[in-house]
Amino acid sequence: MTRAIGFLGAALLAMTTGCMSFDGLDAPVRLETNVADWRDRVIYQVLVDRFADGDAGNNFNVDMSSQARWHGGDWAGLEGKLDYLSELGVGALWISPVYRNVETDASVDGYHGYWPQDFTTTNIHYGDLMALRSLVRSAHDRGIAVILDVVTNHVGQLFFYDINLNGNPDESVRGSGEQSEVTHINEYDPDFDPRGIQAETSLGEAGPAPVIFNHDPASNHMPPVPVVLQRPEMYNRRGRTVSFEDPDQLLHGDFPGGLKDLDTTRCEVKQAMVDVYARWVELTDVDGFRIDTIKHVDREFWRYFAQKVRQRLARQGKTNFFMFGEAFDGREELVGAYTKSELPSAETLARENECVEDGLGITGDQLDGVFHFPQYYQVIRDVFRDSLSTDRIERLWSDRTKHYGTSANELGTGLPPVKTLVNFIDNHDVPRFLFEGDAAGLRLALLFVMSQDGLPCIYYGTEQDLRGGNDPANREDMWLTGYATTGDTFRYTQALARLRAKYVALRRGDARVVWASARTGAEQDAGIFAFERSGGDAGDAYALVVMNTNREHVSAPVFGGAPMKVGVNPGTVLVDVLGSPSSPPGTKYTVSGQGTLLIELPPRTGALLVPQSEL
Repeated sequence: MTRAIGFLGAALLAMTTGCMSFDGLDAPVRLETNVADWRDRVIYQVLVDRFADGDAGNNFNVDMSSQARWHGGDWAGLEGKLDYLSELGVGALWISPVYRNVETDASVDGYHGYWPQDFTTTNIHYGDLMALRSLVRSAHDRGIAVILDVVTNHVGQLFFYDINLNGNPDESVRGSGEQSEVTHINEYDPDFDPRGIQAETSLGEAGPAPVIFNHDPASNHMPPVPVVLQRPEMYNRRGRTVSFEDPDQLLHGDFPGGLKDLDTTRCEVKQAMVDVYARWVELTDVDGFRIDTIKHVDREFWRYFAQKVRQRLARQGKTNFFMFGEAFDGREELVGAYTKSELPSAETLARENECVEDGLGITGDQLDGVFHFPQYYQVIRDVFRDSLSTDRIERLWSDRTKHYGTSANELGTGLPPVKTLVNFIDNHDVPRFLFEGDAAGLRLALLFVMSQDGLPCIYYGTEQDLRGGNDPANREDMWLTGYATTGDTFRYTQALARLRAKYVALRRGDARVVWASARTGAEQDAGIFAFERSGGDAGDAYALVVMNTNREHVSAPVFGGAPMKVGVNPGTVLVDVLGSPSSPPGTKYTVSGQGTLLIELPPRTGALLVPQSEL
């Protein structure tokens, strides 16, 4: 096996500029803009360790007996399955973090990539820099963009707080529970203290607890790289978040499990993160970032990071670089806040611009999009899994322009973030849809995310009917499926991807709800939801999606004798290009002289209608 290449070497801090040195490296690759419009892409999320094993030489510490240990997937294996992804209709491949992680902690391994130790070196479980470059190049050859998963909020459990000042990472229980309170103290993961974690002796508190970095090569609990992150003041040092509802803990607490929270208001941290992540792009030509845990990071960081990455890459020929974030939260106003271009106060902006080294001042621009978690909770779970009323979809959509950015970021995707939300069914942080849902509900959810405004994202194995529960049960080994391309769900997903590629209205048209129902019982329209895609960047193209989420009976978009009105001319013939077991593809419906459309759908089925003239 080729040895892993550490692309920053010692990552020494340049004293004159505050930036890291990249001397002695292989030459960066030529950067290109590989995506014209991100709405044309279907994203496919992969946990590298669980997808395919192409290089047995990097299978050290593999333990297949536990889902929380290394399993052996790597970039070579993923590259070998790109034809499978192309056949499915994938246009963008989102891969888990690529850099070196804590190897193992408390009998749980860092196979997922979210415990950074060395931000500058490839994770040798996945391969070396050449293997990563080969994967990206092969993906681009097939017209597939590549998105890196990145972490800026924290490092792994790389230091402890020396609370008792003895130089060792201790865990103790104090108090009898009778005359004194029982307290448990773990120096790796002490509870949050807004003052910062305090040292304590038998005589009382002794000031801020020293930070001591670990030196355990076997488990890779080693001081972080770049070396600027080995300075204690680069961290908030307030201990474990106990309540995510407390804004101070949300932003400044260590993530439970001992993940140490970086002080992302510091110029050195901002600059280091731009340097390391821009450099990964420069060395591989990847096309975007999915950014972890954005709600745990100060908003000012996103203004700096997003703009400085865009500017640095644009100077080298890469534009339309897509950055979307993960805020694991159901509140639209919170999730959408990271996509709005809003200037802070003049005083705050002046302070933030003190971090700027290239003379290009910070504006209000932030991220290009977000993982649409509010829709996951209110629609994917509530409507398609649990068959609650469909009017909640209309309510959710009606507030989009209020909560999400409506203007394109400078040097960004060229699209307003409200148009590039990433719509998903499930992912590595929530149970798979089929864990509690059924196959019919999954099909409706697939139709929904593949035809609505924004970018569809498929979690690996959804097309193979994987049904694992909460983490790590939802991180199954893909090779156990045999990568079959003949199953019903694979073919259905493939058909939707092809239809999305064929009909521009499904990718670029504006969305307008034409029927939503508050009824879930025996009413004629119970469970119906219908929306049109037309106008916008799709011009005169048109598509109509109709779904019946009711479990019990045939439903139709009719209530009180009034049928659904649609936005095409009377006499237009609409053809169902998707079909269902009871209604084969090619079924036709004619818009009445009053501009209404009559259509009945069996329980838990959908239809995708386009004008006959566009077939």
